[in-house]
Amino acid sequence: MVNHGVEDVDSVVKFLVESDEAERKLSIEPKELAELLKTPTPPALLDIRTPDEFGIAKIPGGRLVDQALFHEMMSTWSKDTMVVCYCHVGERSMEAASYLIGHGFTNVKSLTGGIDAWSEQIDPTIPQY
Repeated sequence: MVNHGVEDVDSVVKFLVESDEAERKLSIEPKELAELLKTPTPPALLDIRTPDEFGIAKIPGGRLVDQALFHEMMSTWSKDTMVVCYCHVGERSMEAASYLIGHGFTNVKSLTGGIDAWSEQIDPTIPQY
């Protein structure tokens, strides 16, 4: 077996498996989010994209994260507030969800596939770009 200079391959494999499991726990599928948005206490939707991207397409109820919203979240929101982050395809939102977890939030998810998946699976009127 080729180990590419890695002396402890088992530790690397264990780390990769644990990382994949952690990412799965933070993920939420578009259909699951659509159902949660119909409940009496829907999650807070945080749009992690740029203002230009936000201008092109948005999920109704989504709030573009800026410095003011970030400060509000950190200083006044309950740490158990259900939060769903989304971006274009799900990479930036996973980083944001991990960041929030690292800062004490306990009920955070990242939308799998981002707004692209939302447009494909839930609301085709939302433009893709």
